[in-house]
Amino acid sequence: MKKEKTKIVTSIGGQALIEGIMMRGPKKSTIATRKYDGTIELQEIKPLDWAKKHKILRLPLVRGVVNMIDSLVTGEKALMISADKAMEGEDEEEEMSKVDKWIDKHFGDKIISIIMVLSTVLAVAFCIGVFYFVPTWLFRFTAQYAVFLNEPVLGLQIFWQSAFEGILRVILFLVYMCLCTLNKDVKRVFQYHGAEHKTIFCYEHGLELNVENVKKQIRFHPRCGTSFMVLMLIVGIIIGLFIPINHPIIRPVVKFCLLPVTVGIGYELIKICGRHDNILTRIIAAPGVWMQHITTKEPDDDMIEVAIEAMKDVIPENGEDIIKK
Repeated sequence: MKKEKTKIVTSIGGQALIEGIMMRGPKKSTIATRKYDGTIELQEIKPLDWAKKHKILRLPLVRGVVNMIDSLVTGEKALMISADKAMEGEDEEEEMSKVDKWIDKHFGDKIISIIMVLSTVLAVAFCIGVFYFVPTWLFRFTAQYAVFLNEPVLGLQIFWQSAFEGILRVILFLVYMCLCTLNKDVKRVFQYHGAEHKTIFCYEHGLELNVENVKKQIRFHPRCGTSFMVLMLIVGIIIGLFIPINHPIIRPVVKFCLLPVTVGIGYELIKICGRHDNILTRIIAAPGVWMQHITTKEPDDDMIEVAIEAMKDVIPENGEDIIKK
């Protein structure tokens, strides 16, 4: 799959939010939100930026883990901000029930933080179970009936097990993303995702940032978070080949403990794909780009306007975001 030719490659990246987009530049990060009254509001957000503060955290492989933590923490914060901004102005005069009044009186705004922490913990636990333990247990169950999966040679058995687990994870991820598109709110987020990519491409082509120019761009970008997730799944298959353990509990635990290695390698690969265009990088990037057919949708003009405002606000005057000319 041929990569889109651009005049420059920028370090600016983004994230689709609820009725908005966050763009992250070398100097500042900005959230642009389409409010309930139709106006666009900009708000600067401060990332963790651990890698900028500590040189050791910029080392290859290490920086991937650090940047992923930064993206998750900053991204969740930006998501909450965009949700609040998008809902400002809606009719809130509904009568509160007795339970709601009691909760509001005793917990107030703290209840939101409590719910977020609980939901995050449950989501992480669910993902670990589905993506680490379930594939291993399903392999052991399937191996009882498929003789070729239960070879006495450990190396061959581990090969089949790693391939089985990896392919199943990819299928689960694909099904989950397809189900997400059935929700109209998530679909709008995917449209903003498309607006983010198209706006970055417009800038990288050296064109003026306006709706007409942005609409002409493709919505599949090699440095997308979706591509990163797919690369992590593929790298996980390869790493699984070097774990000579088939215990139903120990193997998933070991694979989970090696997650930082998977993240680090995936991050380095996505950086290489973003900076270089050759047959090897196109092969590496292809699965992630294909997945973007699900996670990005064609945006409308209003969404593109939001992406443009966010982009303009983070472009540095001295061009320090430019990686390659």
